Amino acid sequence: MATIRDVAKRAGVSISTVSAAFNEGRVSDETKRRITDAARAVGYSPNLLAQSLKSGRSRLIALVPGDITNPFFGNWLTVIEKHALAANRAIIVSNTHGVAREQTVLELLKAQRVAGMLINPQGTGPEYRAYLEAIDVPLVTFDQFVPGLERDYVGTDNELAARMLTEYMLRLGHRQICFIGGQPGLWTTERRREGFVAAMHQAGLPIDEDLMLIANYEGDVAYRETTRLLTGPKRPTAILASNNVMALGALQAMIDLGFRCPQDISLTTIDDVPWMGLVKPRLTFAIQPLHELAAVAIKWLLERIESRDQAAIPPRRMILPPKIILGESCADLRV
Repeated sequence: MATIRDVAKRAGVSISTVSAAFNEGRVSDETKRRITDAARAVGYSPNLLAQSLKSGRSRLIALVPGDITNPFFGNWLTVIEKHALAANRAIIVSNTHGVAREQTVLELLKAQRVAGMLINPQGTGPEYRAYLEAIDVPLVTFDQFVPGLERDYVGTDNELAARMLTEYMLRLGHRQICFIGGQPGLWTTERRREGFVAAMHQAGLPIDEDLMLIANYEGDVAYRETTRLLTGPKRPTAILASNNVMALGALQAMIDLGFRCPQDISLTTIDDVPWMGLVKPRLTFAIQPLHELAAVAIKWLLERIESRDQAAIPPRRMILPPKIILGESCADLRV
């Protein structure tokens, strides 16, 4: 069995240098590369458990989404896993499914000595913010912004996304537009609602609260709420579902009730899904620059993990604009 002495001999460095390289000591990138190549050549694997006990941290990075079954978070995992593996780190995923169990999840991850966390925050308010502030693990938040939180954040301009989609439908002549919102209180939910309301007000149109649905970012709830709406006295000409899962739920309700999209009801949404090309009609949606955001998030987290002085890196924020991808789900009422 190969030893650390074999690695040092092949790399042409001291045993202490090899040890420093494997324990995140101060070693140049070139020397670290030589040591990594030497270890691979002689078949040496460092004892990661021993390293974690010595340093107090493992080489695990935690991705903490609301629900990994949402394709949005699955795409995040693909990007960050690529960058993490390049840094010789592995990803562990733990869903929160809302704020009720989020603290339990985070405490368990801390007990596992994770090196850092990428968190999709599920809570709001000063007590929740104080809890995240007190976590003594490097972390970056994404998607959901927590006002006042002094942590790194990457996300999309959610208000702009909803505004762009609403303005597009208004240009097509739609006036009775239903908005399906997510979980009340969350940053994305409120910003997307604000974008919709702002576009309607700018067009001189009132907000009909009967057309403002809440579906908690869940497809089955969107299905139920859309069914209730379309079997009632008020029928919109268009629907803006504020995420992809709710859009698919709304579309299924439309189909089950015998409505055609877009001939009877138009539909737009925020976020793409991998199988969107199979959905008929092809949906019009606002897409987030997910790959860019995820790459920045893992880059910032790795910087914090490797930094010996967290205070030397002030909290950073990146908010990028979305763009609209036009499909076939919106009817032009002007013709």
